[in-house]
Amino acid sequence: MKLYITPGSPYARMARIVVVEKGLASRVEIVLAQTRVIDSPYYTINPSGRVPYLVRDDGIGMEESTFICSYLDHLDGQPELAPTTGEPEWEWRRLDALASSLMDGLSVWGREIVRPENEQSPRVIRHEMARAQRMTELWEQEIDHAVMRSKLNLVQIRLACTLGLEARNPRFRWRPGYPKLSAWFDSITARPSFAATVPSP
Repeated sequence: MKLYITPGSPYARMARIVVVEKGLASRVEIVLAQTRVIDSPYYTINPSGRVPYLVRDDGIGMEESTFICSYLDHLDGQPELAPTTGEPEWEWRRLDALASSLMDGLSVWGREIVRPENEQSPRVIRHEMARAQRMTELWEQEIDHAVMRSKLNLVQIRLACTLGLEARNPRFRWRPGYPKLSAWFDSITARPSFAATVPSP
């Protein structure tokens, strides 16, 4: 199989972490995709141009990070990364939606700040900075939830990949004032799968 990624994408990082956690390196080839450029050869592979994108052994392509992560988790018939705390499914889906909201907003912010300065929207940047602040405050409380304190799962992976965007956005300074969230992040990112997929600055 081939997993198309870009090094800075938190969505692609989720899938890369699952590849490591599930011991799939021999089955999944990581391929760098060239996105957001006109006429990239990647668009003939995935017309949407998004990452991650998994091309299965049968040649069928799959898009969307959660879908791909779940597929990879189930490949060996022994899925391990779905939350199993006894909480109702809607509860861990609620937390995953919160992590997704933060990830999506930070991705918008990140794309904005790499544009030429005269093309950046200060309004968009201010909006996403404020959203990130509100969501970080919320996560300082939610991080004690059983789903976030149980064995490694996809909700935890999503949030950690999101907070890891601090490496690419120097204005996303979420640590001060959030000791529980900082300690949780430092603990989970000590895992080899996270260390192996740290985004470049």
